Amino acid sequence: MDPITMEGGYNGSDEEKEDVEETNSHLRDRFRLSTISIAESEAKQDNMEISQPVIVCISDLAFKYAEQLAEDLEMFAHHAGRKSVNMNDVIISAHRNTHLADLLRSFSYNLKAKEPQSEKKRKKSSSKESKGLPSVLNLDP
Repeated sequence: MDPITMEGGYNGSDEEKEDVEETNSHLRDRFRLSTISIAESEAKQDNMEISQPVIVCISDLAFKYAEQLAEDLEMFAHHAGRKSVNMNDVIISAHRNTHLADLLRSFSYNLKAKEPQSEKKRKKSSSKESKGLPSVLNLDP
């Protein structure tokens, strides 16, 4: 299992465990600072004030949500027999929020439309096809 999530037991040394905990702590702190900055910016934009305990609570909830989302995405990829998360996993994670799922699908389609075609991804045509008519005819004058 992934040593960062420490699921299924962790067999590493104490030093490695401390490194993982230090990394997690650092990520949590950076996430918290980013969340606080966003909350303060949004409040200022709306001419509102947010108390520090509320900002800290929002930050902690957002971090816990991000952790749960990461675990869900990992499970979706594992269930599909993959070692990496793809866009479909992210869309599936939003299945309870249809508006968010639709936005993610739209975002995914836009990314795919902007992505250049890779030579490796294209199927090579067989020698029979290359001798015959092309599969796409250009009818522009």
